[in-house]
Amino acid sequence: MKRRSVLLGSAVAAAALSFGLPATAQTKWDLPAGYPAGNPHTQNLNQFAADVQKATNGKLAITVHPGGALFKAPEIKRAVQTGQAQIGEVLMSLLENENPVFGADAVPFVATGFDASFKLWQAQRPIVEKILAGQGIKLLYAIAWPPQGIYTKKALNSVADMKGLKWRAYNPATTRIAQLVGAQPLTIQAAELSQALSTGVVDSFMSSGATGVDSKVWESLTHFATVDAWLPKNMVIINQKEFDKLDKATQDAVLAAGKAAEERGWKRMREYTAESLATLRTNKMTVYEPSPAFKAELTKMGESMLNEWLQKTGEEGKAIIGTFRK
Repeated sequence: MKRRSVLLGSAVAAAALSFGLPATAQTKWDLPAGYPAGNPHTQNLNQFAADVQKATNGKLAITVHPGGALFKAPEIKRAVQTGQAQIGEVLMSLLENENPVFGADAVPFVATGFDASFKLWQAQRPIVEKILAGQGIKLLYAIAWPPQGIYTKKALNSVADMKGLKWRAYNPATTRIAQLVGAQPLTIQAAELSQALSTGVVDSFMSSGATGVDSKVWESLTHFATVDAWLPKNMVIINQKEFDKLDKATQDAVLAAGKAAEERGWKRMREYTAESLATLRTNKMTVYEPSPAFKAELTKMGESMLNEWLQKTGEEGKAIIGTFRK
């Protein structure tokens, strides 16, 4: 009888231990990102992960994998959608071929500053959320890059000067620009850009001052035209099923940390715009504003690309631009 009591007590204790496991076990998420560890977007992701860990007392641990180490930039969205990664950071306009709505922030000269870019994001966000939700993905937040300029080996005075350039493209918009100006587009993601520049695979590209700093562009190119064409955004997305597995308190912690990361990120990128241009100048690059005539040519090209984008997006695109321009 005594032995039976001991066995019964042990069984009850084991059951109690097993039932207690879900409340104390640590959940681990992987967060692939396409940009280097020193990039402000990546630094913000690290702070987000630290905030989540602290708010949940270590219950949810998020590991950030920078520089395309876990998944290359074009693979990250699919990895999150299929559950290979629970959460990830994606350049939104990279997905424009999947759905043109994702490319709203890459239409040249629609939103050229941070205030305009944030307003465009508020118009775009509900539609992006709906698209992603239909794919089993939860949108957490999005943050703009600094304005896009043009890197070359010489100053540009007109669109004609861009003809024949070996042009690095990273999304459909940059590919389309190459087609319109007569450049040769080659699709190269940020993680491979330094090598492509050093080997002469490309000799020009359109991106932010931040990307120029990341890739030490001054080792290969000499000029940066501040055309301020657009401000692309990175978005952080979560596999909805993985999010649903979390208890309410942990979900709330993730959402709160995401909200703080978004606010922090927009502020940081405003500051980093000037910092990155200063770094380019310190490294002997010529940072110059394009002439009014060149800017006018680029703006006209932007109008053409906007019309093309509106034709592809239909009513959703009209709704985004209509809301943005109110």
